[in-house]
Amino acid sequence: MKILPTKLFRFLCSLFATALLSVPGFGQQGQQEEMRGSPAEPADAAETRAQIAIVEKLLPQFPDRGAALYFLAASRQHLSESLEAIKLLKECVALGEGFDPSAGPEYAGLRGSHEFTELVEKVHRDFPVEAHARLVLLTEEKNLIPEGLAWDPNRKVFYVSSLAQKKIVQITPDSHTSDFVPAGRDHLLPVLGIRLDLRDSTVWANTGDDAGKTELVHFDSAGKLLDRFTIDDGAKHEFNDLVIRQNGEILLTDSLDNKVFRFDAARKSFSQLPAHRELLYPNGIALSGDDKILYVADAIGIIRIDLASSSSQDVRPGPHSTLAGADGLYWYNSSLIAIQNGIGSPRVAAFKLSDDGTRVTKTTVLENRSSFTRLPTTGAIRGSDFYFISNSHIDNLNGDKILDPTQLEPVRIAVVRLP
Repeated sequence: MKILPTKLFRFLCSLFATALLSVPGFGQQGQQEEMRGSPAEPADAAETRAQIAIVEKLLPQFPDRGAALYFLAASRQHLSESLEAIKLLKECVALGEGFDPSAGPEYAGLRGSHEFTELVEKVHRDFPVEAHARLVLLTEEKNLIPEGLAWDPNRKVFYVSSLAQKKIVQITPDSHTSDFVPAGRDHLLPVLGIRLDLRDSTVWANTGDDAGKTELVHFDSAGKLLDRFTIDDGAKHEFNDLVIRQNGEILLTDSLDNKVFRFDAARKSFSQLPAHRELLYPNGIALSGDDKILYVADAIGIIRIDLASSSSQDVRPGPHSTLAGADGLYWYNSSLIAIQNGIGSPRVAAFKLSDDGTRVTKTTVLENRSSFTRLPTTGAIRGSDFYFISNSHIDNLNGDKILDPTQLEPVRIAVVRLP
């Protein structure tokens, strides 16, 4: 399966773009088409069916049934099994968790059908528009295709990673943009997650390409490359997002190998962090305030990992809520802040956790179906405000090539007050 060097939304775009049905009226025509014989299966059909088997095995006792159903529906649609896909979507939407297939690229072939339209209308009744964010920053370059965002409280700048230009820019609070790490100088791969090490103001970033080549790179506070690291085991990897512990240890997600790794900067070595279940495109990652618990987002939820014991469990979202599809994930005052662009129409939400961090006690949707949720990816917390990339244009990128430059706009960074 080809997974583009970004996060879950671009995975969905690439996964389903070539296998969608064009269905003007789903019910009757869909049945006729299946009677005539199924279309040729996609090249990754075997892998897709293996993933279906994983999620179906989890489904009976999984704490977020809606997330599992949505994943299965998308997978079935990818295999052109539209009748089964719409059946699964109906069950998912009936749970009222917030999944909104209206903007999901994987369901393009179902749009226009009566059944699909009814599902979308129900979701929009249950989950109305939330528009609380405001525009604060604009980039001077249109062709960045940004992925990661980090705030440097010492230098008073935001760092933005670029997939298309393979560089890192810095943006001042008055929107002046300049190169922190210029394109071409260090021969970077497309740049994904980015974090600041508060101990010394150095910057760490993940990079990766379509072929499964990936690196963790380290820069000093002036943007000079200090070192670069990778895993040489013959497998394909895609380092995605990362966090830095108080002792300097780095924890990162690998979306291609479906794993979480520790990186010991002193020993310059990687080791896998185990999880209690198979991960499906691990993505966003966050540390608890006491530095002891790691939260990792994947396509169907968020797992909680105790870093001392390495034990893990799924965080329970509670009724009418989902933790699925989080791209950016952040810790704030015992809450997880998530940019969920893997649940169809993207949203920004805050999840208040129980004292033990194992379940959600309150879900607050901060931004939903507004002008700032066209295609958000990641963000950064500054004080009690959450800054986030609102229009990443990652759907206009194939590999590291921009598909249609005429559709590009200045990158907008919005801010919303955290609860």
